[in-house]
Amino acid sequence: MVLGAAFFDRDARIVAKELLGKYLVRKVKGKTLAHKIIETEAYLGPEDQASHARHGQTPRNTPMFGAPGRWYVYFTYGMHYMLNIVTGPAGKPSAVLVRAVEEITGPARLTKALKVGKELNTKKAARASGLWIEDRGGIVSPRSIRRTPRIGVEYAGEWSLKKFRYLLPSAQTHNSPSRGRAVRKNGTRTRLVAGTRRSAGRTAGRRSA
Repeated sequence: MVLGAAFFDRDARIVAKELLGKYLVRKVKGKTLAHKIIETEAYLGPEDQASHARHGQTPRNTPMFGAPGRWYVYFTYGMHYMLNIVTGPAGKPSAVLVRAVEEITGPARLTKALKVGKELNTKKAARASGLWIEDRGGIVSPRSIRRTPRIGVEYAGEWSLKKFRYLLPSAQTHNSPSRGRAVRKNGTRTRLVAGTRRSAGRTAGRRSA
């Protein structure tokens, strides 16, 4: 069953948890791929200092203020697209970042593998757009879901400590922030985490939803 607007017209934290075990389905060039969602992050409204909505409505984050069940896709770090689904009622910005699916860990690797780009921004999560989410009847025990603070939002003060990141056991073994490796480029220390690149001491405000 394809998930419709009613599923997404709820608190982002509830949607983020209930998306675990659902399937992200992509149809492109006549080929259909489906992957189980195993990691998400919830981003709330203007009060959430890790959310793009913290600065009010802008041309970039306008999709967050729109109808639930639409994609919010944005470019970050000058090299990656991030895939979010808008949640809650129109006019009250919130969204869920899809961080990982089975076989593809990290939000940047996910969008690259599924050929997700800016053309999907504002589109409905529906077959017509070529990218949607299905409930295939799988049961996820609430006790199996792990909650942690979100990745790369240290700049957000007390909001950086909110446990709005949700993972299934399979995500915990493949997509832990502790697995990042440090490299140097042009004298700058950079950490590679979950398929994205982050310079030490640099905030990730361009990545959060």
